[in-house]
Amino acid sequence: MTSTNLKITLSQAAGAPAPYEQLRAQIADRARSGGLPAGFKLPTVRGLAEELGLAANTVAKAYRALEADGVIETRGRHGTFIAAAGDAAAREAAGAAQVYAERAQRLGLTFDEALAAALDALRARYGQ
Repeated sequence: MTSTNLKITLSQAAGAPAPYEQLRAQIADRARSGGLPAGFKLPTVRGLAEELGLAANTVAKAYRALEADGVIETRGRHGTFIAAAGDAAAREAAGAAQVYAERAQRLGLTFDEALAAALDALRARYGQ
């Protein structure tokens, strides 16, 4: 399944992520790389669902996740657009790091122990 407008390709192969996750990841990656610039208008949920051969709820789930991550924003009847996500993502990451640092300190971890725990989690998540 491929979207011609967004150039989204979904795999139906065994073991592939769920379609909403593939859609979410591809839009997020393209927005963060600049392939989808801030202000780019996304298709409606129904329009993209029809183009990709998906249920509207599948596309809506991906859009909700993208909006929660600050990648897209919905402007009522005007539509859904790529947000200026870089700043929002950086702010959210900084906030999460601050919460982690405070929690690690309350747990009595040293700086090196807290840093090692954070690096281990990042390496595990990013596969490094």
